[in-house]
Amino acid sequence: MKLFNTITRRESVFRPIRKGKVGMYSCGPTVYAHAHIGNLRAYIVSDILKRTLIHDSYSVKHVMNITDVGHLVGDGSIGEDKLKMTARLTRMSPNEVARHFESLFLKDIRALNILEPDVVARATEHIPQMLKIAYALDSKGYLYKTDTGMYFDTSKFPSYGKLAGMGFKRLNMSLIGGARVERPEGTKNITDFAVWRLSKPDESEMVWPSRFGRGFPGWHIECSAISMEYLGRHFDIHTGGVDHIPIHHQNEIAQSESYSGEKFVNYWVHNEFIKVNGRKMSKSLRNIYTLDDLAERGFAPLDFRYFAISGHYRSIINFTFEGLANSKNTLDSIRSTTSKLSSILDSKGSEAERRGDPEFQKNMLKERNEFFKAVNNDMGLPEALTHLHSIIKESRRRLGRGEIGRTDAETVRDIIIEIDSILGLELWRPKAEREVSKEIMELVERREQARATKRFKDSDSIRIELRDRYGVIVEDTNNGPEIHFINED
Repeated sequence: MKLFNTITRRESVFRPIRKGKVGMYSCGPTVYAHAHIGNLRAYIVSDILKRTLIHDSYSVKHVMNITDVGHLVGDGSIGEDKLKMTARLTRMSPNEVARHFESLFLKDIRALNILEPDVVARATEHIPQMLKIAYALDSKGYLYKTDTGMYFDTSKFPSYGKLAGMGFKRLNMSLIGGARVERPEGTKNITDFAVWRLSKPDESEMVWPSRFGRGFPGWHIECSAISMEYLGRHFDIHTGGVDHIPIHHQNEIAQSESYSGEKFVNYWVHNEFIKVNGRKMSKSLRNIYTLDDLAERGFAPLDFRYFAISGHYRSIINFTFEGLANSKNTLDSIRSTTSKLSSILDSKGSEAERRGDPEFQKNMLKERNEFFKAVNNDMGLPEALTHLHSIIKESRRRLGRGEIGRTDAETVRDIIIEIDSILGLELWRPKAEREVSKEIMELVERREQARATKRFKDSDSIRIELRDRYGVIVEDTNNGPEIHFINED
């Protein structure tokens, strides 16, 4: 496998620290609000990477944090804790806010078929590990005290800025006047960051005792503490969005390597943003969407997953509902074809029909090999998907001509299932061994009536209900509607 490594600015062959084993850390959510589709892209990208490593026979230990304290409204060290802000606005406790949005986030990643990390670690449950690092940094002379907390002196870390491709002075100059970072009073450099923040006398929630005084951790220290707790001081891969490069991940490197004296991470993998109709997502533009928002418009989570992986992870992708509809239609078409292939496997047929066409099978295996070659080239999914579509297109053509034998269908089935171990789109599900229920038939008949009377909005609504509620795709043919089961448990 080749990966583009942010810190080296080039693609290189992935080589793990320990043969056959990979330690991987992903920056998790700050659970103060419902994750939107831009947030979720990062977890889909990490999932594709993890699935590819597993397919390549690596044993992957995957760790993700849950930020339930310490992340301020801004990316720097000025402002209010995000959870405390939401708690104040909703009249809930910070813990109630955190558990509520953590639950929604985990629900979303399961709906997206994202493999859950081996360790999901809450920041509030790792305060001792954070303080251990903070005390060590202080004893080594990296920290200094201000009225608001203990700050890391970034000028004492010679390679600060290397992840962003800048030296210390240049990075500081780029942040002065700060569109993104305000300089807290009493700090030495604009890039200095809080490792431990002192609480106000009247603060009683989300505060802990320490040598420095009562307070709570800075945002950045949690990722260092949690990743090193479960993966060791030096591990293989760290993932996250490109927005983390100039500040959060820079700070992780500085404090981790100053603490341990070792290299922190070998490979930094960052995904780009999602724009909406060509514009940055923002509350003021009212263009921030969650999976629930997409569901209200008739789209399933896996429709969005397909959309998210149709662009290269290091490229900005532009979200539109037209594009999402194209993704949904593509998935429906693929599943319709695999459902028909599944029917071939259930039929007896003659010996010739069972044997199939060796040349077709050879071509399908060639497309399979090209798919995995593309995936292993820095997760080149756009190219990989062209080979999936070639398999589906040729299978559909032969199905239309009645030229698919049982062995042909078995070959395609095995390839599609293997490909889907990377994509996670439920492209092939066993056909249900059951009769079509009365409820399904009533919905199909209602849809036919709506189509006949040109009530296409109603027919689309029924089609979506059949798909999402019953796992059924209805294909319109010259002989009437055909029903295919695709989402059997």
